[in-house]
Amino acid sequence: MSDNTTSSNKSLLNDAGTRAIIFQVVLLAVVVFVSYYLFSNLQANLANQGISTGFEFLNQPAGFPVLIHLIEYTEADTYGRAFIVALINTIVISLMGIILATVIGVVMGLARLSNNWLVARLATVYVETLRNIPLLLQMFFWYFAVLATLPIPKNSIIFGDFFLNKRGIYSPNPLFQEGFGFVIAGFVISIIASIALIVWAKRRQTITGLWFPAYWASLGLIVVITFLALAISGFPIEFDLPQKSRFNVTGGMVLPPEFVAVLVALSTYTGAFIAEIVRAGILSVNWGQTEAARSLGLKDSLTQRLIVLPQALRVIIPPLTSQFLNLAKNSSLGAAIAYPELVAVVMGTTLNQTGQAIENIGLCMLVYGTLSLTISIFMNWYNKKMSLTER
Repeated sequence: MSDNTTSSNKSLLNDAGTRAIIFQVVLLAVVVFVSYYLFSNLQANLANQGISTGFEFLNQPAGFPVLIHLIEYTEADTYGRAFIVALINTIVISLMGIILATVIGVVMGLARLSNNWLVARLATVYVETLRNIPLLLQMFFWYFAVLATLPIPKNSIIFGDFFLNKRGIYSPNPLFQEGFGFVIAGFVISIIASIALIVWAKRRQTITGLWFPAYWASLGLIVVITFLALAISGFPIEFDLPQKSRFNVTGGMVLPPEFVAVLVALSTYTGAFIAEIVRAGILSVNWGQTEAARSLGLKDSLTQRLIVLPQALRVIIPPLTSQFLNLAKNSSLGAAIAYPELVAVVMGTTLNQTGQAIENIGLCMLVYGTLSLTISIFMNWYNKKMSLTER
């Protein structure tokens, strides 16, 4: 009996799977113990210094203004409301920056591969210049050297219904009237119909080999249905145009210089890195693919869209994800030029007024962690969708 028990124990310890489970349980216990010790020590030190903990301060009046806010906000609102305003500002600048940087990166990446000598050299100068200058310095350049040198409001630079001055870019502000919900419904229906058309076109091409311009047809479908919805509902949209008064510009919608400087700097800086990623992805596709497509009589545009880019995406998407994550986190540098994002509002004014360092730091870490994980999950899903599958 004793010999059987001994041999059983030896076999369990020699099993790699069993050892892995034991090591993970031990590691988890150590992590839990260390975390509990550190938290208990933190609580004791804060109590000894008379510093209160908790998130009750979020319900207290903030008492400070936030100059850029997409939702209603006044100084009488709470710290929690100020946090929501800063969160929205961070998400908006990150999403818009990702979109613009992607467009800039794709265009510049293709331009670097252009057969036109001048276009290729200009794209090279753009990439090599912007990606080698610190992002913070570029924000300072756009804010202090470009936007701060614009004329005062009464001497605004005018382009049609757009006004440009020290206070920002003034543009027409759309005012949605009663019945605009019908237009939104029409737009949603057109999106659903477009997706169904693209799916049908892909299945048809797989079965019959016949190609259908689904993307152009989908774009036309969206435009036509949305325009019909606008026409049927009587075009329920008006524009509040900016007007130049004697000393100021009134009306319209304004993009403050802080927002413009952060957006332009983030987009152009990250776009330079994306351009190199796009160029490397396209060059990774064997030139024989392009030659084979041309021998079949395909146009260069179709060759790039149907043959080269789908294969290049397998190389482009992983490093592109890293650039998107960097852009979202680099948005925190906007605090240096007073753009009211999370770091400026929460880690700056709120922390200085409340003294709740642990809570404010934790909130910012939670937001940036969640934002980064969301981007990673989406890009990993897209990468898996675009990867080659064996048949």
